[in-house]
Amino acid sequence: MNETKGKSRRSVKRELPEGPYELGDGQPVEQRAIRDEQVRFVDFVAHIYDGAETLLGHAGNQRAMRLVLHLIASHFDGQLVTSSSLAAASGLSYGTALRTIDDLGEQGLIVRRLRTASGRSQSLHPSAALLARWRHFAYRGEVLMRGTLRKETPARPRRKTQSAVLPPPAVLDTKLDLGRGLRVLVHADPTFMAMLNLKRQFEMIMGTSIESRAHSIDRLRAELIANAQRAVSRYDIVAVDLPWFGEMAVEGRLLPLDALIATSGFDQSDIYTDALASSSWQGVQYGVPIMVSGEILVYRKDLLAVAGLEPPRTVEQTLAIARALHDPGAGLAGISWNGGRGTPLGHTFMMIMSAFGQPIINLTPTADGFDAENIAPDNMRPMFQSDAARQTVEYLLDLLAVSPPDILKMTWYDRARTYANGSAAMAYSHSILAPIHETDQSSPAHLCTGYAPHPTGAKGRPIVPMGGYSLAIPANIAANRIGEVWRALQTFTTASATKLYLANGSLASPRTSVSRDPEVAALSPLISAVDDMARHGYLRMWPRPPIPGIADLIAIAREEIHDVLTGAKTTEQALKSAQHNADALLRR
Repeated sequence: MNETKGKSRRSVKRELPEGPYELGDGQPVEQRAIRDEQVRFVDFVAHIYDGAETLLGHAGNQRAMRLVLHLIASHFDGQLVTSSSLAAASGLSYGTALRTIDDLGEQGLIVRRLRTASGRSQSLHPSAALLARWRHFAYRGEVLMRGTLRKETPARPRRKTQSAVLPPPAVLDTKLDLGRGLRVLVHADPTFMAMLNLKRQFEMIMGTSIESRAHSIDRLRAELIANAQRAVSRYDIVAVDLPWFGEMAVEGRLLPLDALIATSGFDQSDIYTDALASSSWQGVQYGVPIMVSGEILVYRKDLLAVAGLEPPRTVEQTLAIARALHDPGAGLAGISWNGGRGTPLGHTFMMIMSAFGQPIINLTPTADGFDAENIAPDNMRPMFQSDAARQTVEYLLDLLAVSPPDILKMTWYDRARTYANGSAAMAYSHSILAPIHETDQSSPAHLCTGYAPHPTGAKGRPIVPMGGYSLAIPANIAANRIGEVWRALQTFTTASATKLYLANGSLASPRTSVSRDPEVAALSPLISAVDDMARHGYLRMWPRPPIPGIADLIAIAREEIHDVLTGAKTTEQALKSAQHNADALLRR
């Protein structure tokens, strides 16, 4: 009997579970909520429906949604939509579709625009109100998709901001009345290439055909001059490099815009201050900025980190880092820049000279730099024989030893491409060319690039020389086209249009509202970096002031400085010659 009691005691002894997944006898099961992928998708769809009803209102219900989707897609594709084609695409009965279309029109969500002078035919377009609602709906949908389906943690904003999500550009209420269409002359760069790629959409927005021609910087200036000599302009709208406005205005090549701006109420309040000032001369505005870039120092964050180096702030630090990372045997140069004979070198000399604290002419000093707007005769004295000019040349000579082998042939795209393909650890480069590495995932510099103002000389301060282009109207345009062409120029330069360029390959924004749009800022860290430099007062026009004769100064610098770099002249010989030639040209 005692034996039986012993067996009984052993039988009630609990055995420990084997491994973390086995439960012991009588051990309660802990319930954990498991969200199946299908349940997450249900949540996502529910949120989308809620968002559609909240943001789109009646247009978000199931009956109207097919109409809205077709209308929005056709707007972006540049496809013409009529009442009949929209009704056919809706999946509704013809009568129900037409009633829904009328209902959306009464709510101000559909714009009807005359297709012909008789008024018998109309095209349908999403209104500005519908596009704004749609943009917010799409933005919310993207956030929901990242958080609900992809299970990504939303990125925290870099700073608290009230920045709005800008809507796409809406169609003009009435088509542009331009016989033979709109004719445009632009610069060959990522912003204008994006504009040209969006040609069909802008033709839909404006209701007219668009004919475009794109030139490199020197050919563009030559064509602007040639066009001004014609009896009637070949172009309706032209792109003008910011430093050219003084010359173009004095020579009478551009139409003053002040009266057109005043009567139209065109909003320029968020355009970067110096960009707007660069598009003027003697208080008269001649252009509207369409893109703004900054000449900056780009550097490989990963290479500096491995070497235990901090980003450079001075020219001495820049040289030290370039020497430390320069490894010709591994195909890596310390730094790339514009060293080739030509216009790019002339610009580089001026911009690096500004980091030594001196503009190319005798501008009046101010508390935060130099006054490039109020130009007196004494300000027009060239400064090629200043201490800053000599220090700039000496610095460029020092850079030769840590530059790529072909540096004396290198220009705008060459230096950017050399950096992007991993052949240079740093580069002086315009932010306009950042897409070469920012949008190319195969580039060693992709997501590994830091951005900084120009490293400073002894008497310099942080500076980001401003570059970019404004759109202008030739002075010799046919008078009967001016009103409609001004409507087109406004359309090309709105915040909504600018956002469209950035979404299609450009990274150069002229407006704070665009730079701080959360969707735009997410495209590249460069956009916020340049905007931050502008907020700190670094992005300035005075390194390349928009004065008459600026192109001549650039031409002189490009020749004389290259002669020094090749050893054909000494620094003193070249700068003395440059000063003499510049004095003679500016005194004319």
